[in-house]
Amino acid sequence: MMAKEKRSNTIIGKYMPYYYAGASLDFNLIHIDQEYAKANGLPGIILQGMCTMALTAKHLIDNGNPAQLRSIKVRFLNPVLPEDELIFDSIANGPDVSVVVKNKNGGRVLKGKATLK
Repeated sequence: MMAKEKRSNTIIGKYMPYYYAGASLDFNLIHIDQEYAKANGLPGIILQGMCTMALTAKHLIDNGNPAQLRSIKVRFLNPVLPEDELIFDSIANGPDVSVVVKNKNGGRVLKGKATLK
């Protein structure tokens, strides 16, 4: 069976960390308060890791059908900033998929594996 490669990208909106905080109830200050995030060694607020993982899952499934995703396991490598462009690259060998997510500067922000139905 041939490996199937897939690539997509998305731009993280300026307010996505705030919207996701409201939806997920993850109000950790590193996601919503610039001064707090900077005081804790970050360049500014960062996107929630679970949001980055959700965007990755969206890349992996076809036609927006979440039932296609049997499992996903990821490792967060670097923070995602508002207004970052994320590039999703995946390679599927049957139901098993490897995925790497990079930011617009080529820095890896996430890597993972998933199984599709």
